[in-house]
Amino acid sequence: MPVLVLLLGSTALAHVEGTQPLGSFSSAGAKVQPVGLNEKLGARIPLDLTFRDETGRELRLSELVTGPTIILPVYYSCTNVCNYLQEGLARVLPEIKLVPGKDYRVLSVSFDERETPERAARSKRMYETVMRGKFPAGNWTFLTGEAANIRRLTEAAGFQFQRQGNDFVHPVVSFVVAGDGMIVRYLYGTQFLAKDVTLALMEARQGRVGATISKMVSYCFSFDPKSKSYEFNLLRVSATVIIVCVLAFAAFLVFGGKNAPGGKGQEKK
Repeated sequence: MPVLVLLLGSTALAHVEGTQPLGSFSSAGAKVQPVGLNEKLGARIPLDLTFRDETGRELRLSELVTGPTIILPVYYSCTNVCNYLQEGLARVLPEIKLVPGKDYRVLSVSFDERETPERAARSKRMYETVMRGKFPAGNWTFLTGEAANIRRLTEAAGFQFQRQGNDFVHPVVSFVVAGDGMIVRYLYGTQFLAKDVTLALMEARQGRVGATISKMVSYCFSFDPKSKSYEFNLLRVSATVIIVCVLAFAAFLVFGGKNAPGGKGQEKK
């Protein structure tokens, strides 16, 4: 079912107040651009879109999304939640045991078409400072682009935002895609857990490759749509352990008893 995620609070007026429901109308009767998130799990983002990285180099998404990728829709001039979102990820990335560049990469994508690669470069330097060299350079790219490409990307992800003067009303969410651009998971809010990010990346890898370790982890953890987090499936794991123990004990009684000293399977002299 579609999920509508709107910013709530009282400290970030540019992002919060004045938000209207999807498809609503202003008092003048003009239709208001919808704001929120319509989850599109399983859909694919268009990898033919071109953006510019923080150096000004033009790149297709297909050159950047070559494996599990975390994508953060933000705008770099934001002084509130976009900063918290990127800083929150920057603080948790060094804790993730997967290898950046090999197992995953990160993309920040500005949805403000007025922003430039120079502005993106300033943001990159800021979050690299937060990570203190604990995240290999070159694996978090900061992109800017044209309005048409931005819209195609955000619409494909179900990310709906609205400009209000120099600021925006928008959901606070990032999403994880597989190497073919398929959206496998949305991560909500500005605080990240290393466990959640790791499992989302492993889901993305599983969607493309189907690694055995990913299947094992996904068996033990389930994504809870209410808490928007991965929860350890205690009931499933406990039941599996009990069943294995019962089967092992039964096998011991059936096969082990025959070979035991004095057992029925031993010949009498």
